[in-house]
Amino acid sequence: MTFANLNLSTPLLNALGDLGLEEPTPIQERAFSVILAGRDVVGIAQTGTGKTLAYLLPLLRLWKFRKDPYPQVLIIVPTRELVVQVVEEIDKLTAYMSVVAVGVYGGVNLKVNAAAVEQGCDVVVGTPGRLYDLIVTGSLKFRALRQLVIDEVDELLELGFLPQLTKIFDLLPERRQNLLFSATMTPEVEAIIADTFNFPEMVEAAPTGTPLENIEQRSYRVPNFNTKVNLLRNLLGDAETYHRVLVFAPGKRYADLLLEQLEPDFPDQLGVIHGNKSQNYRFRSLERFQAGEHRVLLATDLVSRGLDLSEVSHVINFDTPELPENYMHRIGRTGRADREGIAITFTTPDEEAHLATIEKLMDRSVPVLPLPPEVEVSTELIAEELPQSAQPIVETKIEVSDKGAFHEKKESNKKRPMTRQELQAHRSRKKQRGRKKRK
Repeated sequence: MTFANLNLSTPLLNALGDLGLEEPTPIQERAFSVILAGRDVVGIAQTGTGKTLAYLLPLLRLWKFRKDPYPQVLIIVPTRELVVQVVEEIDKLTAYMSVVAVGVYGGVNLKVNAAAVEQGCDVVVGTPGRLYDLIVTGSLKFRALRQLVIDEVDELLELGFLPQLTKIFDLLPERRQNLLFSATMTPEVEAIIADTFNFPEMVEAAPTGTPLENIEQRSYRVPNFNTKVNLLRNLLGDAETYHRVLVFAPGKRYADLLLEQLEPDFPDQLGVIHGNKSQNYRFRSLERFQAGEHRVLLATDLVSRGLDLSEVSHVINFDTPELPENYMHRIGRTGRADREGIAITFTTPDEEAHLATIEKLMDRSVPVLPLPPEVEVSTELIAEELPQSAQPIVETKIEVSDKGAFHEKKESNKKRPMTRQELQAHRSRKKQRGRKKRK
């Protein structure tokens, strides 16, 4: 099967030829005719199998030129990086067409996004929050909308976008084609499908939890954070083997801490990306990694969803993720486009249960490798690894006497009512003092 066998237009075939793409992936082949027929579709395929083109190709084949400025296709994605990537893919595929695609996301002035959509476009790609802002302000209208695409929907839900998604769905025309693409299927995703889709057809290229066969998986048992750093430093020392490495850290602080500890050993070779970094910083980090200026990219799960990072030789999980779906998304950043890839996971004793859950989902075990003898096993723990203080809390008792908190006054200091003579004498003294002051 080649793209020439699909019912694609000549402009699309020419664009695919320029990109050097000849054969569709399984999800692209299976989804094409169903989407072209106008059915609602739920596409399930592992990361790296070409889900983006699986919905873009049939939608662009269905596109028809219109004189009005209203978009025909709305694509909702979880991150600004994915917005940029999808718009770039549309631009490449429509090199011989007059399709106008606009990307909108937070971090950019709302007026800039509003001006872009008000000028007119055929496809809008955006994050839920910014799309909702543009809809309620009247800048974005869907009078000509024909298709809605929800990409990486499980990540959208994980990031807390369900309220915005629900509001957007309520504001869209009821008559439309709905497409949902994801690598995993969860009960929350199934609820959205039940509420939004009309008798959708399931298109599945591989069951959830099926790892790509061209990704070799390995793991190391490591006792603590500092030993993990020593192991990572040892592996990255082989620059020829580990020539383009994506390292996943469990959080923003850990990503910054890793950069701080590894930068002296690998100057100008490391980049970092996470949610606390500015939009421009994140884009620059990705660009430098893609261009080969940085050999290693330290990241949180932010970039494990949807981004097409090409030619990643190794994915290293600095931690073992608690959710097995996150593990699948992470390792899917390597072994893309039929290339070979290697995924390495560091596991502490506390994380072994997470690895067992991952292995159960995949129905396969991850081989355990011995620590290289030159890696120092540290006994020093970071603050997050220290046990909570077991020091007993000493209660201080304050005894209160029956007489209250104050001592009895001496008999001589106790007040008693003045007699009439004492009261007259007291008033006389006050008058005398007043006369002296007026003088």
